Amino acid sequence: MATTSQPMDQRELMTLQQYLQEYGQQAEIFVQQLQLLENGRMEALAAIESLEDMLTTEDGTVLLQIGGGASVRAKVVDPEKVLLAIGADVIVERPNKDAVEFLKERVIEMEASAKKVAETIDRLRSQMNEINKRIESGYQQAMASEQMQE
Repeated sequence: MATTSQPMDQRELMTLQQYLQEYGQQAEIFVQQLQLLENGRMEALAAIESLEDMLTTEDGTVLLQIGGGASVRAKVVDPEKVLLAIGADVIVERPNKDAVEFLKERVIEMEASAKKVAETIDRLRSQMNEINKRIESGYQQAMASEQMQE
């Protein structure tokens, strides 16, 4: 009983396993990038909420996160003026509403980037699945070939 396809040699199997490992490492990097984007998005949304709340408090007192899960109540002297990091270590003063709009645009950009990264992860996983199928087929062909030689 002869098979129509030629069995995969050991070198080809090793190459496929190497590709699988490389794609896995790439996927892991993209997953980390996706997590960073999500963290940035959540941070920007929290900042938007805080900026909007500052304008509605009667006495100017807000809950200020100082890091490490700690917060303090703080009185904002001028809730209309916001210092905003716009990139490359540049900080500018903007009116509250302008800062909110800037952050909303940033959220939209991060969501678009996250979508592209997620699509890349899906493509990598699809390629990994195809490689896995080829490796499995190669091992099955090798086992069948060994059994036929016995």
